[in-house]
This record gives sequence, C-alpha cells and structure tokens, in this order.
Amino acid sequence: MQRKDKEYIFYGLTFSLCPKCLAKIEAKIVIKDNAVFLLKTCKKHGHMFFLLEEDANYYLSTPQYNKPGTICKTQTDVKAGCPFDCGLCPDHEQHSCINLIDVTNLCNLQCPNCYASSKSGDFLKLEQIEQMMDFTIDSEFGNAEILQISGGEPTMHPQIIDILKLAKEKKFKFVMLNTNGVKIAEDEEFARRLSELRGGFEVYLQFDGFKESTYKRLRGGEMLAIKKQAIKNLIKYEVPITLVAMIKRGVNDDEIGELVKFGLETKFIRGINFQPIAFFGRNDEIDPINRITLSGIIKRIEAQTNGLLQKSDFIPLPCHPDKIVLTYMFKEKNKFIPITRKVDIRKYLSAVSNTMAFKPQDILRESVAGLWSASTVLSSIKSLKDFSCCVPININLLAKEERIAYVNENTFRITIVSFLDAYNFDAKSIKQECIHFITPDLKKIPFSTYNLIYRNQKRNV
Repeated sequence: MQRKDKEYIFYGLTFSLCPKCLAKIEAKIVIKDNAVFLLKTCKKHGHMFFLLEEDANYYLSTPQYNKPGTICKTQTDVKAGCPFDCGLCPDHEQHSCINLIDVTNLCNLQCPNCYASSKSGDFLKLEQIEQMMDFTIDSEFGNAEILQISGGEPTMHPQIIDILKLAKEKKFKFVMLNTNGVKIAEDEEFARRLSELRGGFEVYLQFDGFKESTYKRLRGGEMLAIKKQAIKNLIKYEVPITLVAMIKRGVNDDEIGELVKFGLETKFIRGINFQPIAFFGRNDEIDPINRITLSGIIKRIEAQTNGLLQKSDFIPLPCHPDKIVLTYMFKEKNKFIPITRKVDIRKYLSAVSNTMAFKPQDILRESVAGLWSASTVLSSIKSLKDFSCCVPININLLAKEERIAYVNENTFRITIVSFLDAYNFDAKSIKQECIHFITPDLKKIPFSTYNLIYRNQKRNV
C-alpha cells in the first residue's frame, strides 16, 4: 500500500468547545487549501471540522503583533478553567478596552439573527447602572476607556438620556449608544437630545447594507428606510455615527465595499465596524464551514473598493490580534487615504499600547499607540497630534467645536471585530478578548463567552 500524506498541515494545539454539549475539548489548528480550521473530537458527539479563518497567510501573520496584556482587577478564581471561570479570572490576559452595560433585555425588533436572543425583559434601575459604572472604572484602576450602553434595545429604557448623561459625568474616555436606530428614526427630538452629549459621545448604529433582502434575512423585515431616516436625523443634529454591519456569507457580503463608500461620503459617519456573524443567540441558519471570517471581510473590502483599500492597510490590534483589525483614513486633497500609505505602522509596533495612558514625553509613542488601540476613537485629538502628514500641526490651537468638526470631516476608521462561538472557539484567543460585558452582580465577562455561556444563566442581581 502506498503511503499518503494527510490533507492538512498541523499548525498548533488549543482547547475548544463541543457545539452540541459545550464540553471543553482539545482541538488541532490545521491549514488546508490556504484556510485555517479547527479539528476537534468530542467523546459524545464525534469528530468535527470547522472554519477558523479564510486566509491562512493573514492568520499566520498575526502573532507578530502580539505583546504583553494590560492588567486590570479580577473578580473570580480559577477553578474549572477557561471559559468556565468568567469573570474576569486571573488567567485572563487582557483588560477591558470596551465595556458594555445591557440596560434592558427588551427590544423593539425580533431579528432572526440576534446574539442576545432579545425578546422581553425589564429595565435596570439607574442606581444599579451607576453602581456598574463605578465598578467598571474601579476595575480599570480609574482609567476606564469606552463604555457602550447596550441591550436589548437601550433606547427603550425610559431613562436612557439620564443614563448617557451619567456615563458622561463619570468621565469615561468615550461613551457609545449601541442601537438599532428605530427610536432615532421615529423621534427627531430624541436625536436632538443626543446632540447635547457631543464630545466623547457617538451613536453605534446597526446598519447592515442597502438591500431590503439583507434586512429581511438579518432583521426580520424591511428596515432600510428606517436606517436612512435615523442617519438623517443624527446628521441634522451633528451627532457622530459609527455604522455597525453584521456580515453573513451569501446575504450581504457583496455590500461591504458599498458600505465603506457610503460611510466615506456621508458627513458625520465617523467609521464602520464590520462583524462577521457569530453563531450564538438566535440564528436562522448556521454554516460553520462556509462562514465569513475577519480575513474574508478584508479580502472583500479590497476587491469591492477598487484599490481604495488594500489588505496591507489593515493592522491587527495587539490587545487581541487574532480577532480585531483596523485601519484609519485621513482626508488629503478631498480624498480619503489610509494612514498606512503615509506612516509605516509596523516600524512602531513596540510603541503600540493596550491602553490610552501614555507617557507625555514620548510624542511618537503617544501618537501611534493612541491610534492603534481598540479603545481609541478619533475625537481624541492627542492621538493625532504628531501625524503632520495627515493632521494640521496647529490642531490643538483650535477651539473644541472646531477640533470636533475637523475630526468629523477629515478622519474615518474601519474596524473588523470577530467573536468566538462554539464552532470556532479557541481558548488561546478568548484569553485576550478585550470587549467585556459588565453584569449586575459586578463581574466582567468577555463578549463571546457571555453570549455563548453566561447570558441566560441566572445571576445575583
């Protein structure tokens, strides 16, 4: 019998989960046909083979961006092992770049694809929300960065404006309202009230594409007119916007380039966050072999923007290089260009930080580190000041409103954030996840494990 080689290249070993019973199982990381897969076996449910990343070359490049994580306070002990000790336990490798507080489980939509499976629920009291905010700040030794107010649909909370004002008073470096936009579209006065929060505030607006078929598949109905009206109302009152697009293969992965172009051409849209669909919560279709991944979105951006953006323009973030990548664009002669065309970020990887607490005497380190951080939003002028190729050298001499206006009109950020479900779960990666839910019983739990394991568990509230 002639000997044969295996169909894959063995790259590494990790721990994963069985998608049927959530048992912790060993998994091989293997490369086949220039893609990366997890090969794993559950004693009860047999052999499994799931896609981890579409582009093996991209996946193999990410370790060069890795660096020591940032310490924060932890709340639980190591007992059962990751991911069953959340959180955070001392074994977690990264602090919270982005903190989320779900102020309600109630939602005014019933999306066929909803990571929270939102149906009905009640509202957290303002006093409890304040306690969660104070806990978040303390857990980061007084230096909490981004706070996202989320849900469910947070705009349904009767005190949502008070919640946002409270977050601003707490001196988070940035506050975001994570919303589907329905209330903003239907209530122009609400959009006006959001404008009172300008400066360190942004609306994180769900916006998946331009085809009604996209919204029917992902959101359960025709939503495009509502989304456009929400944007119109926010623009009227000069409220900064980040579009958030859930991307699903065969549904809206052909709209990625159009989303980028729309964002660049629309005033007060500050950036786009692309999220490959994760298979937890409510899902109408699950295909873990043919799913879209982070590197797949990069490929589509390059292919669909006619050279405006290239694969080399995207840099993995050191806080979580496996699962977060971004690029910044600056306006030059009325045209947006990626900053990577002007500054070789790779030369300054040692300067990139997991936090925004920089040494003031090191301008270069401050500038580059501030830009390449998951917690940075470009209204932070200090993170721009040494990029004279792209930013006026006298920008700090401008009045506050002039600085905000400059950033709104001349900068653009594209991020891709990939989350882990039971199919692509990689224990090595989850230990670096830096987007964390804050729970009512004052714990911090990574976004992926919260939605996969903990969201529906009864907690002490």
